[in-house]
Amino acid sequence: MAGMAALQGAMASLSVSAPGAASTSSFWGNRLATYCAPQPGIRFVVKICPIEMRLKRWERKKCKPNSLPVLHKMHVRIGDTVQVIAGREKGKVGEVIRLFKHNSTVLVKDLNMKSKHKKGTEDEPGEIVMIEGPIHSSNVMLYSKEKNVTSRVGHKFLEDGTKVRYLVKTGEVIDSVEKWLKVFKEGNSE
Repeated sequence: MAGMAALQGAMASLSVSAPGAASTSSFWGNRLATYCAPQPGIRFVVKICPIEMRLKRWERKKCKPNSLPVLHKMHVRIGDTVQVIAGREKGKVGEVIRLFKHNSTVLVKDLNMKSKHKKGTEDEPGEIVMIEGPIHSSNVMLYSKEKNVTSRVGHKFLEDGTKVRYLVKTGEVIDSVEKWLKVFKEGNSE
């Protein structure tokens, strides 16, 4: 009973004010935070800020609100023949083997070779292997093997309603069913 009386006495000293009115004291002697209803005619604006994903200390990538990286659209796809138009490998022709859409880079077969040092294990010794390094997609251009010319890519609809990519300079259609079946089979075999 004495505990209950002490609790009631402590609660009596606690002053709770009505909404909108300022409170002068609380249980601990600090001011109480009061709830203020929004004024009529004032709307709350919720801003959605893009979250930035931390990949490396020195570079930040734009992310969607769900923290997934923003994927960029690129003019090249896996299996395309491209020519490098800028950089150390300028003028060389190769085939795209991999895309990285979060930073718009591509891997071209046997171009931009980098040395990678593999650590040895108990069974096998360490070694230095050569791998393809990424090239930014703006530094490659689609290449026609038949005409030996680079060209920008265009999009058009065929008579059957399928949308295909074509080379603007030559009119050559890049996308074909046979090519995609070949790329798909190679992707599954790995």
